[in-house]
Amino acid sequence: MELHSKYQVGLACVLLLLPALCLSQGFTDSRATYYSTPDGYGTPSGACGYGDYGRTVNYGMVAGVSGLWRGGAGCGACYQVRCKNSRLCDSYGTMVVATDYGAGDRTDFIMSPNGFSKLGRNPSASAELKKYGVVDIEYRRVPCTYAGYNVKIKIHESSRYPDYLALVILYVPGMKDVTAVEIYDSYRHEWKPMRRAYGAVFDIVGAPRGPLMLRLQFSGRTGWVQSTKSAIPADWKIGTSYDSQVRV
Repeated sequence: MELHSKYQVGLACVLLLLPALCLSQGFTDSRATYYSTPDGYGTPSGACGYGDYGRTVNYGMVAGVSGLWRGGAGCGACYQVRCKNSRLCDSYGTMVVATDYGAGDRTDFIMSPNGFSKLGRNPSASAELKKYGVVDIEYRRVPCTYAGYNVKIKIHESSRYPDYLALVILYVPGMKDVTAVEIYDSYRHEWKPMRRAYGAVFDIVGAPRGPLMLRLQFSGRTGWVQSTKSAIPADWKIGTSYDSQVRV
């Protein structure tokens, strides 16, 4: 049986007995609204640079964030969001992934229709919440979980083989932000820093040739986490995703 995502964190707390995760993380008061899409999912044009991943990840329960954006480092962070109307709101709320930047009237979250609808305790309550447009909420950061995935690297569509390489970092688990990315130049035997172009997109002009090893730096962790072998082939293709072999 596959549990709905809104129950997974709560069940993990009960089974794993992690009081630091379940009890000590307080909620922050804020407000949330939503944007419209034809299918209820997110938008592929989000400022994180995720493309279709930003539309469909977490079953399309995603959000644009404002103060939590953190210059793009907040891309991919997961949050439990619950609204405060005791008559209409589900007691857990929902979990959304930050895939875009968005600022409104004192709102920290501008949610996809799929995400916003999960705030209600039932479909009719969700429809009533949508009529309000903006609702009072509280939120907290929670771990992202992507069963069966290591961190993946997508070759961004702006790349130009072989000299300009732009990467998008996908499926980052837990509660870590990607703060830096470096790529190994096997000819010069040195690590070269990549620039955060915007959101979750890192790039380098004059990319090294040949199969490429990567290493990533994460918030709250000392040192680098390196791919165990070449994560990107020499003949990398634009739009293709590769397993980084990085486990956080």
